[in-house]
Amino acid sequence: MRLFQGCAYRPYSGAMQTLDPGDPAALADEVASRFEQLHGRPPQAVVAAPGRVNLIGEHLDYNGGLCLPMALPHATYAAVAARDDDVVTVTSGQADDRFEGRLDALGPGDVSGWAAYAAGVLWAMREDGWDLTGCDVVVESRVPVGAGLSSSAAIECSVALGAVTLAGVEADGAVRSRLVRACMRAEAEVAGAPTGGMDQAVALFARAEAALLLDCRDWSMRQVPWAPAAAGLALLVVDTRASHALTDGGYGARRRDCEDAARRLGVELLRDVDDPQAALAELADDERVHQRVRHVFTELDRVRRTVELLDAGDMDGIGPLLTASHLSLRDDYEVSCEELDVVVETALDTGALGARMTGGGFGGSAIALVRADAVEDVAAAVSDAYDGRGWPAPGLLTAPPSAGARRLR
Repeated sequence: MRLFQGCAYRPYSGAMQTLDPGDPAALADEVASRFEQLHGRPPQAVVAAPGRVNLIGEHLDYNGGLCLPMALPHATYAAVAARDDDVVTVTSGQADDRFEGRLDALGPGDVSGWAAYAAGVLWAMREDGWDLTGCDVVVESRVPVGAGLSSSAAIECSVALGAVTLAGVEADGAVRSRLVRACMRAEAEVAGAPTGGMDQAVALFARAEAALLLDCRDWSMRQVPWAPAAAGLALLVVDTRASHALTDGGYGARRRDCEDAARRLGVELLRDVDDPQAALAELADDERVHQRVRHVFTELDRVRRTVELLDAGDMDGIGPLLTASHLSLRDDYEVSCEELDVVVETALDTGALGARMTGGGFGGSAIALVRADAVEDVAAAVSDAYDGRGWPAPGLLTAPPSAGARRLR
């Protein structure tokens, strides 16, 4: 078994260890020092934006539904400073190459690879009317890449908040809402991943000891109590190490199925459907689309029921809803994979209260709600299941709910 250490793994030593997200102040100092080494001057600001885990409400954001994400303590740190020209440079501790381009050439077709998530945000902000200057950016990430924990949104939101800081603007709620939209546009139009906005919203609005109930139809949000440690529970996150990418077509195909169904039903978003049963009957002639829409309707109901239980202080009660969500994603939405299914099944067999895949699917991560004193047993069982199949060791970490994007220095 291996556990995350930054973006690398270290061998499992026999006792459960969690990924140390690092001390934010110390990491801010480290990225500031690296910035000064690279650019010969200190940064004007260092900001951080977290990765996320979605507790429930998968593939509902682009359908105008409800989702319930929380921020991880693992974040991307960005050191930034303005330049006296219109050049943008971005350097990442997780990539060998440095990106350099001009402010007027950061849009679709101009930037590719990892830099699209960083430089593309500056393009989207300028399109939204922000008056930006050239800048140097250095990023360091503690969010595992490719694990379905929203490392891309963490990069986007850290760069966006850094740019706002350089502009001398206070990042209040209205500004953060603008940044959510800019980051969404960058990911969809520059990076080519048509995500629905959940990841960016939680990265910018999350609070510690809470999950964010996000209504993706009107973008209203509410902090929902979520402090599993106080209830003797833990949320175990397992990176399956299976390939995960939202730009390879599978994610977009499901989104198109939902959009086509909404048009057929005469609504803008599937969330706007008043009578789910009648809508499903109308779509019965297309089995694939019928299944996709059934997932959306049933998942929306599961989110509502989960929030009711959390508001009532019943954390144990959400376990079966998490598991039902996974079955729906596996069977109706068809975005799971063997590795995710093995994690869920093994966790449940070892006493987890509930388990499900999290994120867009096709690989990535799964979560399991477990008793705090059973984390070790569940982690060991998952590792053994992987070993028995000859698969690469999974990555494991526990996930206390954490704060959203913020300036550190």
